Amino acid sequence: MLSQETIQNALRAVHYPGYSRDIVSFGMVQEISTANGKISVVLQLPSTHPETAQKIKADAEHVLSALPGMSGLNVDVRHPVAAPATPENMPEAENKIPGVKRVIAVASGKGGVGKSTCSVNLACALQQLGARVGLLDLDIYGPSIPLMMGVTEKPTISAASRLVPPVAHGVKVMSIGLLMEGDQPVIWRGPMIAKTIQQFLMAFEWGELDFLLVDLPPGTGDAQLSLCQTVALDGGVIISTPQEASLGVVRKGIEMFKQVNVPILGIVENMSYLTTPNGDRMEIFGHGGGKEEAARQKIPFLGEIPLFTEIRAGGDRGTPIVAATPHHAASRVFLQMAATLQKQFP
Repeated sequence: MLSQETIQNALRAVHYPGYSRDIVSFGMVQEISTANGKISVVLQLPSTHPETAQKIKADAEHVLSALPGMSGLNVDVRHPVAAPATPENMPEAENKIPGVKRVIAVASGKGGVGKSTCSVNLACALQQLGARVGLLDLDIYGPSIPLMMGVTEKPTISAASRLVPPVAHGVKVMSIGLLMEGDQPVIWRGPMIAKTIQQFLMAFEWGELDFLLVDLPPGTGDAQLSLCQTVALDGGVIISTPQEASLGVVRKGIEMFKQVNVPILGIVENMSYLTTPNGDRMEIFGHGGGKEEAARQKIPFLGEIPLFTEIRAGGDRGTPIVAATPHHAASRVFLQMAATLQKQFP
């Protein structure tokens, strides 16, 4: 029996022409109804372009016609009543940041797994491999990137009257923490967060970058959705610890990226194990959960990061271990992960 959920899932295979996202995640599917095998769908497009409408209608009819039990089909494509589509009222999520080649989100399902630590070290590792790198902290309520990167100066103003992020360890860095005074908290609702994220991405002068890493807060809330709706993401990196308590929430983050058609570039297992001074290996949080989850999800496993005091100390000092001691065993792990990420973008 055909259900609205079955029909909606089928429509996720229909992409907006020229974009990587589907018409469902863009919110273009307005109505779905079914009775006795007959399907009726209403699509509201942001464009008056006839070729766009014809393409979407044909693709929708193709995927829906293949559903078992379908006996009739009507796809009603509607256009905006107001002015023709312009870049401002086209779907926002595919906007490109001027000069930025790749935007990669670093995410985790829960807090406390070392996501920001991984972000700063991956950013420094990519920079050491010759890439031009930016790092954007989108943890609006609990920004930690300024501390970990050792940045205290505020953005400057360019000749074009645009904000320019400061640079630390060869990486351009931006965070709400650079705009607030001392321990002043951010007490905002969702709309303010969304507006701030749009400004960080589009109103700043990032210059020419090969990679912009975006350090997300834990979970699947306002910041994550605002990012996905504002800019075209080239992929996501998921940070987890080995135990099931972390992996269970990681799956929600993976599903979020899938819902908005963002490819998962890989899973990182942080705090994988500890080597004692006498050489014994201790798996404090278990071991191998990240690799097993990557295999189960059929996505790349980027590697294991052991527990090293030097990693924590480097973050507290504002000198990530990759920047301070690139030949350290922990640095070599991050550099290998960065190299693996680079290879995914020939």
